[in-house]
Amino acid sequence: MDEQLVKYKKKKNNLLLTIVLNILITVAQGIGGFISGSLALLSDALHNLSDVISLVISYVAAVFSNKKASQNRTFGYKRAEIIAAFINAVSLIVIAVFLIFEAVERFFIPEIIDASLVIWLSIVAIVGNGVSVLILHTDAKHNMNIRSSYLHLFTDLLGSVAVLVGGLAMKFYQVYWIDGVLTLGIALYLIIVGFSLAKKSYGVLMLFTPKEVDVKSLVKKINQLEKVKHIHHLHIWKLNDDEIHLEAHVDFMEDIKLSEFDEILEKIENVVEEFGVNHTNIQPEYEKPDNKNIIVQD
Repeated sequence: MDEQLVKYKKKKNNLLLTIVLNILITVAQGIGGFISGSLALLSDALHNLSDVISLVISYVAAVFSNKKASQNRTFGYKRAEIIAAFINAVSLIVIAVFLIFEAVERFFIPEIIDASLVIWLSIVAIVGNGVSVLILHTDAKHNMNIRSSYLHLFTDLLGSVAVLVGGLAMKFYQVYWIDGVLTLGIALYLIIVGFSLAKKSYGVLMLFTPKEVDVKSLVKKINQLEKVKHIHHLHIWKLNDDEIHLEAHVDFMEDIKLSEFDEILEKIENVVEEFGVNHTNIQPEYEKPDNKNIIVQD
């Protein structure tokens, strides 16, 4: 079986498993939050619900990204996962803002909370989110779409740990205001990671030059190749996590043959591969000297 297909099936199965786990956690925390009156637990349940939604979005995007290209869609759906990553990143920020308002309100209107129930349900959430994080950990390193869901799960894992700490503080020290403090802390962290991922995925969608490509060094190396005059109209962009594309015009010092161009093109491709570019499109150009102003003497 093709290696890419194996990776795709593994990624899809991992996402399905984490979806099931987080649905169970969300239901348990939602019921427990209403019974106990814990805002931290309810916010954690809300975040888990966002996890489920983000995982579903990631799953759908992963399925679409594997579809083959067609006459009307020559790139296929390779950008589906980048779009999913951006949507999930923005959702992290939206949820964080909502939690901040809820946390501030709880500071002024503290409520008595069933700490024992909060403690047990937070432990359940820690186990469930911990397993989910471990399942997606490897894929999250190489795929922005999976990373967006991974961040949802990881921040929720941290949130569940915070809820557990708060539950213990409320049970043994009757410090009920800590519920709002922990919620605020979770929200601020969500904004930080959400903004970072949104900025990265937005850059890909807007065709910004990847930060990992040193354009000046790349141009300098190509211009130093034999018979190359200079490279211009250069465009470098990321199609998705795996593909960096480059297109450019190359002026030559002389009117070379097609066979010579093929040899130089191979050298250019070797250069750009050093900078992580794996798809290259070069248009050769040669400008003939203007002989009109040349004075011929007898």
